[in-house]
Amino acid sequence: MNLNNLEILDVLEKNFGLDPKSSKVLIVGLGNTGISVAHYLNKLGFKFAVTDSREKPPLKDVLYNEMPDIPVFTNGFDDAAFKVATHLIVSPGVSMDEKTIHKAIVNGSKTLSDIDLFICSVKAPIIAITGSNGKSTVTTMVGDMATCAGRKVAVGGNLGTPVLDLLEEEAELFVLELSSFQLERAMGLNAVAATILNISADHLDRHVNMANYAKEKQRIFNGDGVMVINIDDPIVNAMQETNRCVFTFSIKRSADFHIDRKNNVEYLMHNNESLMPLSELPLEGRHNAANALAALALGTSIGLDKKAMCEALKKFKGLDHRMQRVAEIQGVTWVNDSKATNIGACIAALEGYDRKIILIAGGDAKGADMSELKPVIEEKAKSVVLMGKDAGLIEQAISNCVPVHLAKNMVEAVQICADIAETGDSVLLSPACASLDQYKNYEDRGNQFSKAVLRLIV
Repeated sequence: MNLNNLEILDVLEKNFGLDPKSSKVLIVGLGNTGISVAHYLNKLGFKFAVTDSREKPPLKDVLYNEMPDIPVFTNGFDDAAFKVATHLIVSPGVSMDEKTIHKAIVNGSKTLSDIDLFICSVKAPIIAITGSNGKSTVTTMVGDMATCAGRKVAVGGNLGTPVLDLLEEEAELFVLELSSFQLERAMGLNAVAATILNISADHLDRHVNMANYAKEKQRIFNGDGVMVINIDDPIVNAMQETNRCVFTFSIKRSADFHIDRKNNVEYLMHNNESLMPLSELPLEGRHNAANALAALALGTSIGLDKKAMCEALKKFKGLDHRMQRVAEIQGVTWVNDSKATNIGACIAALEGYDRKIILIAGGDAKGADMSELKPVIEEKAKSVVLMGKDAGLIEQAISNCVPVHLAKNMVEAVQICADIAETGDSVLLSPACASLDQYKNYEDRGNQFSKAVLRLIV
């Protein structure tokens, strides 16, 4: 279902002026996205170089072993490399506001992204998913639904496999998770169905304010495909377009996909049709009901069998570091939600509980207003343990609305929780912050939490 190389080259020339004979492409950033772009360009016969601000990019040796003749510039951005580039392909982790990048654009370099290259290479329909929270869960849900319904599907993007590497799978449907960083530089997206699950403060260190952040997210609705809208989120709800096909979802009120109670049983609903009991969704937290409704709406938009979609949901066990139950020790349940790297994710996790919990939070707040946590912490938490770079900032923001304990590291945080927890309590790691102040990534943070918890058993 993909275009052949000649067809791809024709589209790239038409859309971006990219031509193997005359174009000189500079890949900015040598991570997973950068290496996938290098493979793609090399296969099509383009002349290109790679640059990375880091002294030792993680995939430099891989590139050298596979393509030893490709020029690589590291340890800062060299003006000379940008000066000769006709096109820049900037990885999502690199800000477009970098002075060297901005200067190259002013001097005539054209910019495009790996998403643009992907769009120019496929015939199969694309389902696109973004949001501050839940996008990995919904992306995986939709992929599982499509597989259960008998479709040959490829899943990736911000989640797992870079989009250009998905081209090897010859899928009949692509399900993509897209971040705001990917969307801000993707120009040609026209998904058959797309959703913004929610918008809350995140990445304001890059996007400056919520208006800019929401604007970049809204790019996912470019084109004429089905819009799947969370009407519980006022920012997303305001994005509805009257001339488009729109499916709505809500966990609070009536919508195209919603929750209703019949004979004292709550059901996931499509209008008046009962799809499955909510109790059969094997995930913690009511916010995961919203994720399931969004996935059902996306699947319905492309005609997936509803019975197959529900079967996929009943088997869905969730993703690592996303409301993942680690253990129950002496009557205390320990839950790893390390993927909650922003305020909205933490709030969603807390709101999913019908009892008060002990919360572990903290890390790099990325410029967010942490006082937004205070109302939900006051309502849902009995104690909070804070750690990391902005622990003091969070302590000040929540104004001691509940008892607060400070920890130097994860082992100490877990031990404090173990000392104060009682039978029937849940301890939730949902940091509301990025992890890079103390850990390699949120996975490393979640793994350290799990290890510390499991040590309590010994």
